Amino acid sequence: MLGQHINRVSLISLVVLSLIALLCVLSGIIQPPQPQTDEGVAAHIFQLSLALFLPATLLYLATADWSRPFRSARMLALPFVTMMAACGALYYLEHFMEHIR
Repeated sequence: MLGQHINRVSLISLVVLSLIALLCVLSGIIQPPQPQTDEGVAAHIFQLSLALFLPATLLYLATADWSRPFRSARMLALPFVTMMAACGALYYLEHFMEHIR
């Protein structure tokens, strides 16, 4: 029972962390460029969400019900697609948006 609860909490944290990362990058695309020497708060929040994503994934995998592996793997689809979208948007922001601005 405790393993199921930890699994559910880690899955929710994966979804939240990936959405936070995506929103941080999207806020960087929407905002005009800021004359700063530092990366800004959104960049640091993105980095923290990316750094916390790996331990949350490992916790989910450690507590997953492997008697039904397809269900356990399917639940990871949304967080991973969202995190890949965030990383892709960051790549676009860094390589293409900077040349347009």
